[in-house]
Amino acid sequence: MTKRVAFVTGGNGGIGSAICRELVVQGHKVVAGYFPPEKESAEAWQKQMHEDGVAIGLAGVDVADFQDCERAINEITEEFGPVDILVNCAGITRDGTLKKMPEENWKAVMATNLDSAFNVTRHVINGMLERGWGRIVNIASVNGQRGQFGQANYSAAKAGMHGFTMAVALETAAKGITVNTVSPGYIATAMTEAMPDEVLQSIINSVPMRRMGKPEEIANTVAWLASEANAYTTGANIPVNGGLFTSH
Repeated sequence: MTKRVAFVTGGNGGIGSAICRELVVQGHKVVAGYFPPEKESAEAWQKQMHEDGVAIGLAGVDVADFQDCERAINEITEEFGPVDILVNCAGITRDGTLKKMPEENWKAVMATNLDSAFNVTRHVINGMLERGWGRIVNIASVNGQRGQFGQANYSAAKAGMHGFTMAVALETAAKGITVNTVSPGYIATAMTEAMPDEVLQSIINSVPMRRMGKPEEIANTVAWLASEANAYTTGANIPVNGGLFTSH
């Protein structure tokens, strides 16, 4: 197996952590991106991962800032090597109905969840094209496919991510690069576990499989899309949602 450099934005989050772990298991050199003000918690997370036998690099980057993404990619390339696998996993929520949504909540979610995909990918794509190999996986959401009450900003950003995936897939398909979207459903993370029991139960009742997904189930899908074996699937939106939303 060829050892490649993988960069996972939002790598220290619930789903991001599982993706980082799985990519290390697959033999890759993994760098996790984190939001710079969270440096202390990111370093504690890295230490815990190392204690678990999972060696991961760290890169502080504001994915909403184009220039900062350029700096981060240059530094990663210098320290670890060129990025051949990119997982755009960074995301935030600022929920609220549209009639009450402040402009800053719309802009913040768009910047972090959608603009970030351009901001980071733009700085790795030319290297991938030159080398004739690359894997890009964009983490969207079931709510980008079906919409969600109180999430006009989040749903729009996640739907936009797959539009970005399809266009970039077409631009790079002849050059050994695959670009795909993974759309998770409700996944058991620290964030969802903090919900009140009755809310959690109502979510579980809405899922045909009658359970939350595991972060590892997202990570396994990402790892396959990022592998040498996946040389012919590109422009796809892979649902990992327990049957919550199905489409033709």
